[in-house]
Amino acid sequence: MKLVHWISTGGLAALAAATAYAQQAQPRPAPTPQARPTPRMTIPVKALLPATSALFDGYVAQDKMPGIVGAFGVGDGPTLFPAAGRIRDDAGAPAAGPDSLWRVYSMSKPITGMSAMMLIEDGKLNLDDPVSKYIPAFKDMKVAISPDTSLDARPATRPITIRNLLTHTAGLGYSIITKGALLKEYERRGILPASVNAAMEEKMRLVRPTSLEEFANRVATLPLIADPGTKWSYSIGLDVMGRVIEVASGMSFERFVQTRLFDPLKMKSSFWQVPQSEVGRLATNYAFVGDTRTPLDPAATSVFLQKPSFPYGGAGLVMSARDYDRFLHMIQNGGTLDGVRVMKLETIALATSNLLPSGVTYGGVSGGTGGRRAATWALARADRWCWRRRRTARARAPMPGAVRRGRSRGSIRSSGRAAM
Repeated sequence: MKLVHWISTGGLAALAAATAYAQQAQPRPAPTPQARPTPRMTIPVKALLPATSALFDGYVAQDKMPGIVGAFGVGDGPTLFPAAGRIRDDAGAPAAGPDSLWRVYSMSKPITGMSAMMLIEDGKLNLDDPVSKYIPAFKDMKVAISPDTSLDARPATRPITIRNLLTHTAGLGYSIITKGALLKEYERRGILPASVNAAMEEKMRLVRPTSLEEFANRVATLPLIADPGTKWSYSIGLDVMGRVIEVASGMSFERFVQTRLFDPLKMKSSFWQVPQSEVGRLATNYAFVGDTRTPLDPAATSVFLQKPSFPYGGAGLVMSARDYDRFLHMIQNGGTLDGVRVMKLETIALATSNLLPSGVTYGGVSGGTGGRRAATWALARADRWCWRRRRTARARAPMPGAVRRGRSRGSIRSSGRAAM
């Protein structure tokens, strides 16, 4: 049996910045948004982050990956982007850097989660609204009695809420962890909100819904793995949330994200579909088959050059390290960046608080997501969620949709930012 595991050509979930760099960070901005000049970095990144740079160089030298890039930010100091190698094995491939494009997969979830929080701020959603208020098909859900072996089900004891979708407590499954009879039904009904490569996409498109509306309505016909609000289980909740956002906002999910997040934050390298003009900076995604690194999704023919069946709020984005850092920097600043406010401070506080239903705790992710093996396979796959850290070292709760470690097939992961 062949052992297959995944890496990206670069990307790191950076959880903290170097102490030396922290000493140079500027104070946090005042609550009132003010545009501030970006301090100029005069010390080379390798001098500020010598251990990280050596680690990155070693991964490339040992041929564990063609290239890697990380993003480290502290306060309002300039972000550091240590990098090594190139974005592909191809001769003449560009060097990995802050504007290289990576498949962020599950780090799309926090983007979707914060979009939902914007609508809560607008008064168009409430955390404890039933999802059926926005998608009527979810009114009478059922729970599988033994999902691994049968689709036999009983009525759910309570409705799925917006909170449940955001915190992986809705009782929904996920093709990367669900097993047995329910997994087969997910596959048969096309509940496959992700892209892998062009060859697999041909088969998945034959059964996958062609719109978020159809996707959500199909999900509602399938039994849950547990009663809503009773168990944490990594799920397609943020993909369903994309449809809730459409209904509540009155615009397409991708347009909402573009106009409310990407455009104001000047995130110009974040795509559901990579334009042909940008393919030159798109990394190739690789998989290890045994000990052999093999192109899984070559950049030149990448599935991400195609328009997706619909925007996958749980795994659909391609982004640069620079863009993801801007997203996190906005959260660190309490909803503002470069003098532009996209969310209220109170909304950020709510979003980064513990939103799990009473009595439910985070139970960890299975090996099927890659979370248990990421550190040993490749740092590029690590999905150690970026905590907003304060001087008190008090870790804050993850944003809606976040998981400390999780599946990621080719991504930059989250940038690290420490608040000063």
